[in-house]
Amino acid sequence: MSLLQQDKDYSAFLAELKNRIKSSQIKAAVSVNRELIGLYWDLAEKIVEKQKSSHWGDGLLAQMSKDLREEFPDMKGFSKRNLELMRQWYLFWAEGEAVVQATLAQSTIGQQLVAQTSIAKQLATQIPWWHNVVIISKIKNHEEALFYMQKTIENNWSRAVLTHQIEGNLFGREGKAITNFSASLPAPQSDLARQTLKDPYIFDFLTIRDKHDERELEDALVGQVTKFLLELGAGFSFIGRQFKVTVDDEDFYIDILFYHVKLHCYVVVELKAVAFKPEFAGKLNFYVSAVDGILKTEQDQPTVGMLICKSKKKTVVEYSLKDMHKPIGVSEYQITHALPDELKSSLPTIEEIEAELRGGE
Repeated sequence: MSLLQQDKDYSAFLAELKNRIKSSQIKAAVSVNRELIGLYWDLAEKIVEKQKSSHWGDGLLAQMSKDLREEFPDMKGFSKRNLELMRQWYLFWAEGEAVVQATLAQSTIGQQLVAQTSIAKQLATQIPWWHNVVIISKIKNHEEALFYMQKTIENNWSRAVLTHQIEGNLFGREGKAITNFSASLPAPQSDLARQTLKDPYIFDFLTIRDKHDERELEDALVGQVTKFLLELGAGFSFIGRQFKVTVDDEDFYIDILFYHVKLHCYVVVELKAVAFKPEFAGKLNFYVSAVDGILKTEQDQPTVGMLICKSKKKTVVEYSLKDMHKPIGVSEYQITHALPDELKSSLPTIEEIEAELRGGE
């Protein structure tokens, strides 16, 4: 190590330069992506218009691919397949532009976009090309596709995470928990908190007995805390399990305690490996009150309680939460152990195995 490298001022100066370069690289990458996706959109738009007005037939994309790759040998993305994807992607959003505009009309992100150009195009240029391809390949509903595009932008999802969220039907589960948030939290905090919860939660990453208890479920979730946090969603920060709170010299233990950095509040999670019972809500209400009284500061929003149980009946939950003043939500969880139907159909039955064995005797 040179004398200059040992100098603290130089190290700080170098670190500052490195951060500036990294920031510039990120901005450049974002800018390049925006230009690339914008180019793809324009190409696809021209292809669609030309195919409507010309008689060149199905050979257009193959010939375009050949000519463009000869002219731009260093550029990727001009294969016939990619040109087909561009066309499919453009048509999907062009046909859904009215849905996009109506959905985003009252939202903050919608008001920030320029009205003179396609809103879908402006959103699409904010995520990488293959993220766009995943969305339009797996989803046919424009509102649902828009949901995943917004979530990708907000949370900076990788393509693997985006695919996981689509296959896990996040669109159909987010904000579906039964809660009393509208009565116990002020707007817009109530809406934000409601959108934070899902129903059901999918814990398909766990390998536990079918007849498991709460402690076994808790052990498994904390043992896979990274995947657990991914399923919970962006913003959850793990504080601890069996978190002790002392009230009147008596110790009580919260299953799992989180802090939500977007909601700016503590989140108390209680796990039940059985169907929901009204008394569960009362216990959770006590824990939420205790955290509000012991941990919450003036800078924190009211603590939220989450009860995740094996099953529930909607009306029973609604009556249980109706007159409670602490914000509480109730969701189910699912652990997928069953084989997919298409895999089941490819496996031999017990009878077929026995017949095969008898035939070999």
